[in-house]
Amino acid sequence: MGNPKKTREKLRLLMVISATVCVSFWGLSCQNGPPSDVMTSSTDVKAAADRVAEADALYEGREDMNKARVAVASLRQARVADYGNYEAAWKLARAAFYVGNRSDNDSEIDDMFREGTEAGKAAVALQPNRPEGHFWLGANYGGAAAHSTLANLSSFQDIKGEMEAVLKIDESYQGYSAYLGLGRLYLQAPRAFGGDTAKAIEYLEKGVKLSPNNTMMRFHLAEAYREANRDAEAKKQIEMIKAATPDPKYAAEHKDAVAKADKLLQRLR
Repeated sequence: MGNPKKTREKLRLLMVISATVCVSFWGLSCQNGPPSDVMTSSTDVKAAADRVAEADALYEGREDMNKARVAVASLRQARVADYGNYEAAWKLARAAFYVGNRSDNDSEIDDMFREGTEAGKAAVALQPNRPEGHFWLGANYGGAAAHSTLANLSSFQDIKGEMEAVLKIDESYQGYSAYLGLGRLYLQAPRAFGGDTAKAIEYLEKGVKLSPNNTMMRFHLAEAYREANRDAEAKKQIEMIKAATPDPKYAAEHKDAVAKADKLLQRLR
């Protein structure tokens, strides 16, 4: 027979070693997360890419608001399939902004700008050195602020920060429309929170010089001229809008600019 005391000590040692191995294995499992096959099953890259392609085709026909709304729905599905898809994130921010900016339903407007803001934030987090996320995040911030009346400094700084980020990364993005975003911001914001018509005109004039066919930029420049009591210059911008040949990619925005210019011309008369 062996020594009972030594036998008990050996058993205790084996139990300690066994427990240590179990704890170490558990810790590694937690640190590394679920097995790769589990992670892969929750991210369907192909399905996301298919939904983005579907949304691209719909967005081209965005003048039909029903197509624009279906594009939003397709991009939602793309994001559910693959939350790491940058294209799905920034394009959802763009499509949501388009619908929110043209809807006449207050509830839909709020929902679209909220969804566009969240998608824009996700895009910026995924690719902070690309312009698309910053631009459409800033646009949704601006749309939400304009709908609820831009009346606080944080909204002003949020929009300004995103548009300035676009200028640093690629000022030509979207037909130099970061200048449009900054121009609208300074034109619409209350003076107490940074509004400045002269600065609005400065940004919009620069944008028009860099992108003469951006008729929406020209419309907001006409608005700024009217605000500054420069009606003759406002009328000149409206004439140029109506005479412009639009880029087919932005036919919907051009049509919108012409309609708004006609209304502004009526007020000027």
